[in-house]
Amino acid sequence: MTTAAELAIRVRRAAFNRAIAEGDLAAIQPLLAPDVVMVTGSDSAVIAGRKAQLSIWKREFARQGREIYVRTPDSIVISAVEPLALETGQWESVAAGGGTPSCGGSYSAKWREMGEHWVLEAEIFVTLR
Repeated sequence: MTTAAELAIRVRRAAFNRAIAEGDLAAIQPLLAPDVVMVTGSDSAVIAGRKAQLSIWKREFARQGREIYVRTPDSIVISAVEPLALETGQWESVAAGGGTPSCGGSYSAKWREMGEHWVLEAEIFVTLR
């Protein structure tokens, strides 16, 4: 049975995927905690903080021949003791014009409920293909 918290996180993940596809930086901002951390899939670069991550996305959206990243959750586990959740799933990258995925792999994401919304606190990506 899907809980309200799991459904809310799935909705937020879908919004993040849509924002990436549309190059909508303003839609990404409210999905990120102020101190969000992202570890990238191939080179393990650490992007620390909302401002830093928004800067990376802005640069990516302006890039000629940019990639669209899609994260697909396999599971979302809600903590029984804290307002936290763990999302795990698969990610892939496809050229903005479409076609075959150029790379992909697995990811894990930590979500925190802040006020009325769930926000991303951390994501780690591993490139496997």
